[in-house]
Amino acid sequence: MTTTHNANRPVHGALFYCSEREYIDSVVRFVSEWLSVAQPVLVAVPGDKIGLLRDALGPAARKVTMIDITEEGRNPGRLIGLLATFVERHGHQPVRIIGEPIWPERSAVEYPACVQHEALVNVALADQDVTGVCLYDATRLGDGALADARRTHPTIWQDGSAEVNPDYAVDDALAQCNQPLSTSPVAVTSTVCQPADLANARRCSTRYGRLLGMSSDRLADLQLITTELATNSLDHGGGVCRLAFWHEAGHVVCEARDIGYLTDPLAGRRRPNARHAGPYGLFVVNAIADLVRTHTTPDGTTIQAYLQLDRPLVEA
Repeated sequence: MTTTHNANRPVHGALFYCSEREYIDSVVRFVSEWLSVAQPVLVAVPGDKIGLLRDALGPAARKVTMIDITEEGRNPGRLIGLLATFVERHGHQPVRIIGEPIWPERSAVEYPACVQHEALVNVALADQDVTGVCLYDATRLGDGALADARRTHPTIWQDGSAEVNPDYAVDDALAQCNQPLSTSPVAVTSTVCQPADLANARRCSTRYGRLLGMSSDRLADLQLITTELATNSLDHGGGVCRLAFWHEAGHVVCEARDIGYLTDPLAGRRRPNARHAGPYGLFVVNAIADLVRTHTTPDGTTIQAYLQLDRPLVEA
């Protein structure tokens, strides 16, 4: 297998696999080639596949950074920060990444955030010397998911080489993911107009979380998310934040609505630094939440942060 790559021109490709054998063989070929020229390799795949890959790679596996993406990337909004950290850790070296951010067990509510992540990778790593290969289970994912993979990847890997993808349409994919978010008619609400209102918003979130049986640690997470979302609205979203809390599919949802507009599609996904000084609060929210969904237009922005409950509720 020969990988062609131009410096400072990222290759973000999709590879559709049809069997476990094809999956393992493809990853091993990529990793072996990259390690042979001493390039850093990150493999981010579901945990049940890490053992298979370690066994197939043998001693070479010790040279590869492997993470369970179902844990580290259960919120797709964390993944760009994770990738950027790996790239920065290796300075000016070419970096190689294999990932599987969309696996068949992803929920319907998570899926749009996964597609959005795949689209934004092309923006986030545009000035980096990175080759990324995203694995897609062609036998278990639906036709829609495979079509979205083609929209978000400028190359498709076939027969050991990366081919230019004529279906690549990243702007269409981003527009598809930026759709209005549904709310709950029975949500508990709170309005934050000034910093003095934050204490009441935190009390509101705490009372609701306790009703759902959240542990003290999860309550602290919910309080921090509430604070950061409301503060972000006060600072960047027009000065008023309308909060709502409800329970959905084993999660508590904290929603913030304001009249601001998120002009940076990577806001909250990159760790703020001298180069990227975006809203730090949104990065904190992505780091804590199990899922973050966003809808933004010039008329206003809605952000929904999901926190998984410690134990499922018993519905009446």
